[in-house]
Amino acid sequence: MNILVTGGAGFIGGNFVQYMVNKYPEYNIVNLDLLTYAGDLTKHSMIEKKKNYQFIKADIADRKTIMQLFQERDFDYVIHFAAESHVDRSISDPEIFIRTNVLGTQILLDAAKKIGVKKFIHVSTDEVYGELNFDPNTFFTENTPLRPNSPYSASKASSDFLVRAYHETYSLPVNITRCSNNYGPYHFPEKLIPLTISRVLKNDKVPVYGDGKNVRDWLHVYDHCSAIDLVLHKADSGEVFNVGGHNEKTNLEVVKQIISTLNKSDDLIEFVEDRLGHDKRYAIDPTKLERLGWKPKYTFETGIEQTIDWYLENKDWWQAIIEGEYRNYFKNQYGNIN
Repeated sequence: MNILVTGGAGFIGGNFVQYMVNKYPEYNIVNLDLLTYAGDLTKHSMIEKKKNYQFIKADIADRKTIMQLFQERDFDYVIHFAAESHVDRSISDPEIFIRTNVLGTQILLDAAKKIGVKKFIHVSTDEVYGELNFDPNTFFTENTPLRPNSPYSASKASSDFLVRAYHETYSLPVNITRCSNNYGPYHFPEKLIPLTISRVLKNDKVPVYGDGKNVRDWLHVYDHCSAIDLVLHKADSGEVFNVGGHNEKTNLEVVKQIISTLNKSDDLIEFVEDRLGHDKRYAIDPTKLERLGWKPKYTFETGIEQTIDWYLENKDWWQAIIEGEYRNYFKNQYGNIN
């Protein structure tokens, strides 16, 4: 089986590449990534010499390169993670999100259609649904209308529609997965959980948007990997699946739990001006995927402890990011870095 994983140097895609290479030694896993700011290959040092793994640097929005690659490799399956994903960056510069997330997806779909892949899995986000109110009995389902509120989520919703259209128009075998907020090893330090961990460890102020009451459903990245594995092998073509962790927390609760685990003071919390268009709440009903045979293994309590331990044991990885090429970006966004 010849599988292309796009965005396999990023956070979720990178964890999935490791998961697949180690679980399925008989599969050939090709990792395609442009290695933009959040792409990192050091995470794959333990698998880079394995016979069933190969890395290719390429831009998914480069039509000529992508079409040639698909013709040469004749991939059986495509798992499409590659995307610009940080909401704050999409607010300040939407154009790159349209190019990568929309045009890049369309080019991949064209290439997949041309060679006749057996399945194209498009990894999306619950943010395409917009926002929920604070009623704990309301959830996103696969039938919830898409109502994106940020340039990032609008670009992902657009790519979702393209994937659906290629299935309906060209009978391309596809699945779409929409996940809640992921966390775990190798999460890029600008996102809430790794940002909080890194700043608390340095006794720096932790910025919290608005009043911190925005709610997110948290999904451990390892649970997400197992969900996509199941969709790859068991799901019927054309189906959409929500992937959620049953772990709803306010942003403030997440920050306080990390601070408490690291035995620091809540005085490190600093409330800042709210993000533009900040969605109130996301919450996923993953019943459809659970009927297929998936269950998350991590509660938020066990998952956040594992994640904090990983960041404590891998300081060299995240310190190289926030103190290296992106030092000025992190300083401008989040204040002083010790």
